[in-house]
Amino acid sequence: MATKQMTKNEAAYIKKVNSKKLSGSFEFMTSRLGWQVSGVFALYLAVTAFMAESVSTAKLIIAAVFAVQFLLQFFITSKITKELIGPAGAISDGTRKLGFLLVPFILCGNFLLFIAGMMLVKKEKNIEYQLSVYSLLISLYIILISALNLFKPKQASTFVLGMALYGLYSIFNLVVIFAVGKYAMGKKPDKKFMPFAVICLLGLALGNVFSFLLGLIAIGKYRHKNDEISVEWIDVIRRLFKNYTAVIGMIVVIFLLSVSIGSNLTFDYRIATSNNFSQMLAQPSLAYPFGCDDYGRCVFTRIIFGARISLIIGVISTAVPIIVGGLLGALAGYYGGRTENIIMRILDVLSAVPSILLAIAIIAAFGASTITLIMALSVGGIPGYARTVRAQVLGLSNQEFVEAAKACGAKDGTIIFRHIIPNSLAPVIVRATMGIGSAVLSTSSLSYLGIGVEAHIPEWGNILKAGSTYLESNPYIAIFPGLAIIIIVLAFNFFGDGLRDALDPKLK
Repeated sequence: MATKQMTKNEAAYIKKVNSKKLSGSFEFMTSRLGWQVSGVFALYLAVTAFMAESVSTAKLIIAAVFAVQFLLQFFITSKITKELIGPAGAISDGTRKLGFLLVPFILCGNFLLFIAGMMLVKKEKNIEYQLSVYSLLISLYIILISALNLFKPKQASTFVLGMALYGLYSIFNLVVIFAVGKYAMGKKPDKKFMPFAVICLLGLALGNVFSFLLGLIAIGKYRHKNDEISVEWIDVIRRLFKNYTAVIGMIVVIFLLSVSIGSNLTFDYRIATSNNFSQMLAQPSLAYPFGCDDYGRCVFTRIIFGARISLIIGVISTAVPIIVGGLLGALAGYYGGRTENIIMRILDVLSAVPSILLAIAIIAAFGASTITLIMALSVGGIPGYARTVRAQVLGLSNQEFVEAAKACGAKDGTIIFRHIIPNSLAPVIVRATMGIGSAVLSTSSLSYLGIGVEAHIPEWGNILKAGSTYLESNPYIAIFPGLAIIIIVLAFNFFGDGLRDALDPKLK
């Protein structure tokens, strides 16, 4: 009996050790998520193809492609699992070479398999390599999305320029991946990598934050004198990238930011706003991937341009309460007494009104417009950020470095803005990341009610409202903008959760 119990305990222990070993492998995590998502897509497309009145051949073909991806990725994941928990405890070179089979699936839009393949083929991966892969992924995705405009009757006047620009930048990103492997795999990148790092900084102009971070980290490491001491902000990014869910959220957010910028060159705004009654309620096709609405406007193009509006409103309506609320919270926490009472009681009154009702009241008073919407969403967010900063300041105001600054004769303004607020930013950044997603959701909600962004502007709430009338006959008009809202809110929440863990000193 004792032997049997010991055997069960040993089996449980071995299972726990294997599970921990697998969860610590980035190759296994990316590979597993790849076959899971591919399988779900294949099953969904196959079911919807047969549920239609007439069997959709196109959907069946796409379902078959995803089924192939699922089977291949499942096979590779099984090999990775067997080798990691086997006697060797490491992935063999033969299995790593299978990763090259996954990379071309980016042409099918499956970025999870692309990431899994790129992470599998490289044995030693640092933060620079991961960023270079994600940077290439964003550039390729912009090209794939923009290439759908080739099926439209006409393209934007700057379409060729935009495609050429992103094509050249994709080639550069591919070169950077090889350059990282050759010059930037150590603690300190080689001087030969610095020209690549400087050009990577320019990626921010295209919305490619991954490219910008790659250049920033490489330059930061190169300029850092002591190789033995880690750079704190680089460590935060490294911890963030260990959370694959947060990375997926970050990829979605940066992709939407990039496509918002790239749409200025590769998409024609008139297709999103001009009426085309010859295509009224057109079904999804290559020319119109998400179909057309009741005015013949391309829903896909409207969603692309709507991403820009949603992100702009979300970022500004989050930045304003951070500045105002952060300043009020810092003053309340630092001075205390009557100053704190006055500030916090006013904010208590403001927070007593539900934010969505407050926004509706402000819009009703000043009229529906984009500026009014930003102001309405900003006012409701001030109390939350003020309380967050105040709590941090109360904990920091009695710290030794603050007392030292006072002893040296530093003024209150200098102490608040140079010493206290910079050390209070971690929880504010996390809250802001999640707050942008909430602001996007509130923007779409108010626009859906007809009191947000003007109805003629392609914003996700407006598109959803237009499609809600045709839920029974043409549901795709409402489904796709609804999915866009869900995806961006989830992406910001995933990213915010990962950022919170990365900034938490207890989890280092």
